[in-house]
Amino acid sequence: MEIVETFDRQAAIEEFEPLVRHIVFQVAVHFPRHVDREELNRAGALGLVEAAQRYDLDRGVPFQRFAAQRIRGAILDAVRAADWAPRSLRTMARSFEQTSQRLANEIGRPPTLEEMAEAMETTTEQLTRLQGKISRSVVLALDHMSSEEDETMTLGETLMDSANLEPSEELERRELHAYLRDAIALLPERHRLVVIGYFLEGRTSHDLARFLGVTASRVSQMRSEALEMLRQGISAQYDEPASDDGGGVAADRRARFAGALGESSDWRDRISVQKAAVSA
Repeated sequence: MEIVETFDRQAAIEEFEPLVRHIVFQVAVHFPRHVDREELNRAGALGLVEAAQRYDLDRGVPFQRFAAQRIRGAILDAVRAADWAPRSLRTMARSFEQTSQRLANEIGRPPTLEEMAEAMETTTEQLTRLQGKISRSVVLALDHMSSEEDETMTLGETLMDSANLEPSEELERRELHAYLRDAIALLPERHRLVVIGYFLEGRTSHDLARFLGVTASRVSQMRSEALEMLRQGISAQYDEPASDDGGGVAADRRARFAGALGESSDWRDRISVQKAAVSA
């Protein structure tokens, strides 16, 4: 006789009630102090009840994962409804973003805090405080609607909880990080120094140019070349080789780099605990 599995909604609500407090604790650090935590708990509890009502056992999604998304969404909705971020902060956030993009286009790299402060005619201290306010207000944008299959969910509900990844997601993350680590190590020495200096050590193009004895434009060129090598090399580990590559020296170089990357470590090592970061 076939056994039909059922879902007890009331029992699920009672069992996962502590999950509400856990998620409130996680997200509350991103909100201003005056946001009432009890209000967040109430909103989260309503999200849990809604999750139990809408849960479909046949989809095969664990209830805890489904409920966590709904609870976060309910909390974000409650904060959004409170509308605690003033309009002036929204205006300053737009100005900050526009200035950052303009400077990045002009100088070919992300601007420093000092450059941003000068462009916005303020001090670095005031700009740091503004960045803190902006980062706390980001949550307000997470209530935009996002379509997922036949349901409508907020972006906040669809966010991945990086602290509680599914086993398959965790393995994929480890493998990708391992490929990136190995790919950086396989770059030509000067390209590797540029990538490590710029992205891991926070050095500017001018610093690297002086260190390598080249121009800043050459550093920018090497950075672009290195990123393209990394992108193509890692993509080749997941995709089928392109049939219309056309051959030639460049194609041979890409193939050798991808082949070396594929042989640089065993798959067991790639999905095991991460090795130490690449150093110059």
